[in-house]
Amino acid sequence: MPLWEGRFKKSIDSKTNDFNSSISFDSRLYKQDIQGSVAHAKMLSKQGIIAQNEADKIVNELNKIKKEIDNNTIAIDANAEDIHMFIEAELTKRLGDTGKRLHTARSRNDQVALDLRMYLKEETNTIIELLKELLDTLLKKAEENTETVMPGYTHMQRAQPITFAHHLMAYVEMILRDIDRLNCTYKRMNVLPLGSCALAGTTYNIDREYVKEELGFYDISKNSLDGVSDRDFVIELASTLSIIMMHLSRFSEEIILWCSWEFKFIELDDAFSTGSSIMPQKKNPDIAELIRGKTGRVYGDLITLLTMMKGLPLAYNKDMQEDKEAIFDSIDTVKICIITLIPMIDTIKILKQNMRNAASKGFINATDCADYLVKKGIPFRKAYKIVGQIVSFCIEKNITLEEMQIEDYKKFDDNFESDIYNEISLEKCVTNRNVIGGPSPIQVTKRIEEVKKYINNTL
Repeated sequence: MPLWEGRFKKSIDSKTNDFNSSISFDSRLYKQDIQGSVAHAKMLSKQGIIAQNEADKIVNELNKIKKEIDNNTIAIDANAEDIHMFIEAELTKRLGDTGKRLHTARSRNDQVALDLRMYLKEETNTIIELLKELLDTLLKKAEENTETVMPGYTHMQRAQPITFAHHLMAYVEMILRDIDRLNCTYKRMNVLPLGSCALAGTTYNIDREYVKEELGFYDISKNSLDGVSDRDFVIELASTLSIIMMHLSRFSEEIILWCSWEFKFIELDDAFSTGSSIMPQKKNPDIAELIRGKTGRVYGDLITLLTMMKGLPLAYNKDMQEDKEAIFDSIDTVKICIITLIPMIDTIKILKQNMRNAASKGFINATDCADYLVKKGIPFRKAYKIVGQIVSFCIEKNITLEEMQIEDYKKFDDNFESDIYNEISLEKCVTNRNVIGGPSPIQVTKRIEEVKKYINNTL
């Protein structure tokens, strides 16, 4: 029977009960619900609100229930309204009136908020650990390719020469920011709402500081209305997860491009590819495509949460039950995408010569050619125009800057000498960009070591 049966003369309609129930998805909170209840029972006895022997019975029985759920010796009742009522009902069935004392000075509103914060704290840490694994994999690949020259792009047009390591390290920087955002989100999530009760706190002499320490929270909510109705921490996590998925999607898009015949910069391991039902030659990057596709799903969860909260008056409203499915789905999606992406990257075969061949076309050393003239004293804008004319000449003759004769260079400007060929070699173009954040092997190797040290000492 529902906890509110004393107020009602009729039982709830069965279909309405199904619609109202959240047990199908919030059952994953059982560990946090029990952990929070144990801390609450200890506090009640410490404050003399319930007897010590009753608190001991409650704590012991709650721990038994947790162990039995862990071991599948009891099943969570699918007919229960939610996980909180299931555990309380199970406790009451075993302890009678003693079990009924647990809910003293507590509401389901602050209980739900507590359980969700505790669960999301754990999941946030899990995702951070997965991102660290992804960082390790990217750093390993980068270390192997600090001198693997490839074209860098803007507008999907070949632009300037870089290395594959430099390209990978751009994603390392994105993931470092993702971890930082998760840590900031965790800090704001790490606030204890228990003690807010339904919306106005309690008349009992509770000790919220004690519960905070028992459950490992950093701070206590300072307003009981906000304590039960705040879901900013859920939305903020969903936003951070959306950004993570955006980064994974961008990387997946490049994997998809790079393993196409048009690029052929990489080859995916067979374990992370699929074939065609009718075309025997096909090797499809389905896993990368799925990650790209699932990004929209996580975005949708964020929009669900923002829309759910946008018109809610204080304090708690049943609409807020919709927070769990959305954030649980986002967490599950991000985790499986990272878990799948890590070995896919680790087993990628880098086709270095194909990258080098692509870099040799498209005049991506044209800027270095202009810089050569600038070093001879010519203003950059004038040098830029001269090299633009040289590129047009090369296109007309179907040759590269490296293949152009020195006599032809001198027709455009007398400052050209034979050392131009050294200055426009792709390797020299990359090596010369030896500034902080640049693609030179020295700078990229230095940054790899910095990140490895940061992961080991800070994260």
